Amino acid sequence: MTWQIRDLTAADLEATAALLHAGFLHLGEFGWPTLELAREEVTEALDPERINRIAVTAAGEVVGWVGGIPAYHGHAWELHPLVVAPAQQGQGIGRALARDFEQRVAARGGLTIFLGTDDPLQQTTLGGVELYPDVLLKAATIRNLRGHPVTFYQRMGYVVVGVLPDVNGLGKPDIFMAKRVMA
Repeated sequence: MTWQIRDLTAADLEATAALLHAGFLHLGEFGWPTLELAREEVTEALDPERINRIAVTAAGEVVGWVGGIPAYHGHAWELHPLVVAPAQQGQGIGRALARDFEQRVAARGGLTIFLGTDDPLQQTTLGGVELYPDVLLKAATIRNLRGHPVTFYQRMGYVVVGVLPDVNGLGKPDIFMAKRVMA
């Protein structure tokens, strides 16, 4: 492992914002299309009630970030966001950050982690199609067509628990996933 996981601090704000911007650049307006918007997201995430962990190389480069927001009186946590530097993907950083986050949620008494993973680019069988009226039936048969993160999360043990059609525009749903975690 050429990186370590540690808490995000205010000193990491600029580097983490740059990572967030670059990591979601391919999504255009559906990610953080400007460094200013990414900086706002990281600043908001520094709330002490949240969990924020970063992967940092020996040289001090921020190459990954996972954040979490408590919900439902701490019984559930939203995983938001998870990003790995594009050049560093496929090296286990995202998996390690997600596992670290799961352990921290469980240690705080959390029972469930949930997340939304948008499909504005029609990378799954839920994108670009009419989901009504059988939304849940279509969600149950989701397939990854072109590198959507849904497969990463499924390998991590998350399951699709719902879909919100058209939230990013017509045919551009948000896919909701969840996983039970306990200490």
